[in-house]
Amino acid sequence: MKRLFTLAVLLAAVAGPMTAAAQDLGRPVLGAGRGDQDQAREGVRSGRQVPLSRVLPMLAQRYPGRHLNTSMGDYGGRPAYFVQWQMEGGRVVVFIVDAESGQVVGRQGG
Repeated sequence: MKRLFTLAVLLAAVAGPMTAAAQDLGRPVLGAGRGDQDQAREGVRSGRQVPLSRVLPMLAQRYPGRHLNTSMGDYGGRPAYFVQWQMEGGRVVVFIVDAESGQVVGRQGG
């Protein structure tokens, strides 16, 4: 029972800052919307955007951990992927990746 309580407290501690970070970015914490997926597909098809399948391995190479979720949005007037990532130590960060260049342009959390 103590383990369950400890896990609940830990999850609440992680979720609070992530919610604030995502709200600061104007993006939902979890769940890419249908429009996000359509926007990403169209950008990749037209050659304007780097596919997420190329972005995720690049992040994994630089930042050991695992992908949790991705949504689309604008960052500095450019299309961006907002990639929620759990680092090896358990910290959760949101990487802001320029969708046209594939470069990490920002980071929130952890």
